[in-house]
Amino acid sequence: MVQTRILVVEDEVIVADDIRRSLQNLGYDVTSIASSGEIAIKNVEENTPDLVLMDIMLQGKMDGIEAASQIKSRFGIPVVYLTAYSDEKIMERAKITEPFGYLIKPFRDREVQINIEIALYKNKIERELKESREWFYVTLKSISDAVIATDPKGCVLFMNPTAQSMTGWAFEEVQGKPLKDVFNIVSEKTDDKGMQTILIDKSKTKIQIQDSNNVIKDDRGNIIGIVLVFRKIA
Repeated sequence: MVQTRILVVEDEVIVADDIRRSLQNLGYDVTSIASSGEIAIKNVEENTPDLVLMDIMLQGKMDGIEAASQIKSRFGIPVVYLTAYSDEKIMERAKITEPFGYLIKPFRDREVQINIEIALYKNKIERELKESREWFYVTLKSISDAVIATDPKGCVLFMNPTAQSMTGWAFEEVQGKPLKDVFNIVSEKTDDKGMQTILIDKSKTKIQIQDSNNVIKDDRGNIIGIVLVFRKIA
């Protein structure tokens, strides 16, 4: 079985050695011990650990919070903070980096193991969700029908190229705006006394379309958005 590889970032030598022994006793592979934020970033780049245990209060120009922020944005590796402080201002700063856990010193081996395993599981789920979302958007971009997706409030989250072409709106122009500002439709009578759906695009041109929409719900039945599909009728 492949061992989980962990980078420890701690500037107190005795504390760092204690953490390393604890992790090794728990079955983890400690890739390295970094004593500063700068060294930590370099080690992550060279060794690509599965997780980083990061002391918040590090000596030097870069503290643990700044180092964690860079590690997350550049490498996407989960960070669990180590700290002897529970100062509200420090914790609020740390929250911004969206860490995968906190360990308040002194901590027990069991606490360390639980935090690490939860962080690894959460990171795995988030990666799978991101990959699934990317696959979803790639698929929607490739289909020939026009597709618009919204959030629960009806604000635009996604438009594929066909939808942008038909409405005349670039996605960057309308992201976050109400659907009604983008998908402007009216019903008009046809010669045979039926009704037809007309899309009025950005330039006020009328386009006859066929459309359908689906409400998207989560596992609990809560509405999380709407997907609208439409095509031009020749």
